[in-house]
Amino acid sequence: MTTLSPTAESPDSRHLAFGREVAELLAQSSPSNWIDDLWDIYTGYMLAQKELGYNPRAADVFTSFKELVFFFQRVEGMKG
Repeated sequence: MTTLSPTAESPDSRHLAFGREVAELLAQSSPSNWIDDLWDIYTGYMLAQKELGYNPRAADVFTSFKELVFFFQRVEGMKG
């Protein structure tokens, strides 16, 4: 049996901590509102690209955006 040092974190405690953070985030707004807000933010980002100039990370930003939208869609699906 493995014992954890006081500074070590078990996978379960880490998952519980993540769950608390997600619950706090969702207490601020519903998943569908988060999705709408993300679309507003991303749309503004895309409209500003002409003024901001070339961004070599544009594909990474889209991937992050897409994953966040999918995350909130999955969370929304868990409610039903």
